[in-house]
Amino acid sequence: MDDFYREIIIDRYQNPHYRGELDPHDISFEDSNPLCGDELRIDLRVNGDENIIDARFSGKGCAISQASADLLLEYIQGKTLEEVKNLTKENVLELLGIELGPVRLKCALLSLKVLKAGAYGMDEASDDLVD
Repeated sequence: MDDFYREIIIDRYQNPHYRGELDPHDISFEDSNPLCGDELRIDLRVNGDENIIDARFSGKGCAISQASADLLLEYIQGKTLEEVKNLTKENVLELLGIELGPVRLKCALLSLKVLKAGAYGMDEASDDLVD
């Protein structure tokens, strides 16, 4: 089963569905993972009910961080900002479908950290957002 999920990760890394930037956007946040150098920016467009109507990511990084961002942005389409604030690391790990060591875990969770910081309107992201 891990091979199936590895294929999905490689495909999303090579052929992301949500790569790009939104202009205009309602929410934008970026951060990096100092352990590996991954950088990620997420732009969101929301409607008056705070439903996410479009989302894009940009940046650079490993296959895990980029695929995680792509899968996560697909998952949040149509969700509210409140629902985004309640996402957990387990949600992201379920989307990826494979076991990750501590270093790769930080890569996988960068997108969640950036997304939640944007949803909360924070000036600086905290690792507490993904616990």
